[in-house]
Amino acid sequence: MDLLASRIHRPPLTRESTCSTHGLYLARCHLGDIWTKCNLCAEEAKVKEEAQAQDEQKRRAREEWEKRLGTSAIPERFQGCRLRTYIAETPEQQAALRFAKDYADSFASVQRKGRGAIFVGNVGTGKTHLAIGIGLQVMHTHGASVLFTTVARAVRRIKDTWAKRGGETEGEAIASMVFPDLLILDEVGVQFGSDFEKNLLFDVLNERYEKRKPTLFLSNLPIGDVAAFLGERVMDRLREDGGDVLPFQWDSYRGRAAA
Repeated sequence: MDLLASRIHRPPLTRESTCSTHGLYLARCHLGDIWTKCNLCAEEAKVKEEAQAQDEQKRRAREEWEKRLGTSAIPERFQGCRLRTYIAETPEQQAALRFAKDYADSFASVQRKGRGAIFVGNVGTGKTHLAIGIGLQVMHTHGASVLFTTVARAVRRIKDTWAKRGGETEGEAIASMVFPDLLILDEVGVQFGSDFEKNLLFDVLNERYEKRKPTLFLSNLPIGDVAAFLGERVMDRLREDGGDVLPFQWDSYRGRAAA
């Protein structure tokens, strides 16, 4: 005990040392001949370690989600849709592409606000291409989880749990659509469902709103019909979070290709 006490320095010894990265720093020795290392290096190592721990936690959460859902459920036909391959010839198309790039690039800010958007317009104008392009980019550059589904498929998945033949519960079906960082909801209002079905969909969107999870809505209908289908509560939440409505009012790409 006396030997240990004799090796403790009160106050600690100090000396100038040099760090190969940060230059001169003041080293301290509290015990024996053990000197402290560069404080800035230690702080940077701690920040890096915390970031790696967060990345690992996020990776595990994403892997767990992928086990339950398989993939982002983006159809194979659309898995090659990238923002860089979107053909933007007119000023309106260029504006839509700019929005998509900004949305994907600033996805961290989008997540903090829970900011969604509605893409409305004719069939074949590239709404799905841009939405999936956003989804693929935020998966690759932000490590985000993405789910693509149609309204009909989402409602059917919830209703299928009522058969009580095992499998997932209604709560699990809703949770699977709340979990992704970005939900892409296609074919909004194609068939006006019952109020009961709309309430089921609202349960999903309301939980996403509460958790600030952004949603992209795609529809071939006019915005008035989309608003009527989603309901005033959902539209209010979109406006509150700074959501945008993007009109796709040009001719169908598919129609031009066929011609």
